Amino acid sequence: MIEVRDVAKIYGAGENITHALRGVDFTIEDGEFVAIMGPSGSGKSTLMHILGCLDAPTAGSYFLDGKDVSKLSDEELADIRKEKIGFVFQSFNLLPRATVLRNAILPLLYAGVPRERRERAARAALLSVGLPESHFNHRSNELSGGQIQRVAIARALVNDPSLILADEPTGNLDTATGEIVLETFQRLNADEKRTIVLITHESDVAAHAARIIHVRDGRIVEDGRNHARKSLHSHHS
Repeated sequence: MIEVRDVAKIYGAGENITHALRGVDFTIEDGEFVAIMGPSGSGKSTLMHILGCLDAPTAGSYFLDGKDVSKLSDEELADIRKEKIGFVFQSFNLLPRATVLRNAILPLLYAGVPRERRERAARAALLSVGLPESHFNHRSNELSGGQIQRVAIARALVNDPSLILADEPTGNLDTATGEIVLETFQRLNADEKRTIVLITHESDVAAHAARIIHVRDGRIVEDGRNHARKSLHSHHS
């Protein structure tokens, strides 16, 4: 699904030049759950922007579902973001006074999906992240942090994207709540075979993924199976 070939990203010019990525290569198969891990300044955020079609590489190529994204116009990139990628960020970006259901429906409104289908898809997405139907008409400012982030995940799922990109999705949550959110990702990956790429600087968070790619100074320093994976249903206090 994802093929990154010798991708480099350079910012600035002259003496102020920054090599954010220095020739990165990897492939992510359909249905994988991968964490991209690295300290601040490692290049992982730049990589996320490229994977999310929010930025283009300076050199190298990026294929998403067989399409060479590095060659597309801004407009085409916007279409891909709308149709193929679900984003989950650290800041939840929900409308505080809108209901849970309304927040989940929003991306479909922008995409021009007919009303009946919008509501059906939003309900299915909310149920799949484990939100009870009794919460659908709550305003999002009446929810707990973990519930809010699950609404944000449902909103990312609602247009049935081929890729879910989560950038530090537990950054604003306490550990126990973060666990619930990470288990939600694990369940979506296991039960619905969703492809998930999780960007994080915390090893506890990365431990939920099946594979971890370590980035440092713009290069991949390690990429392999996570044998110490935190399994679903093994609740740690």
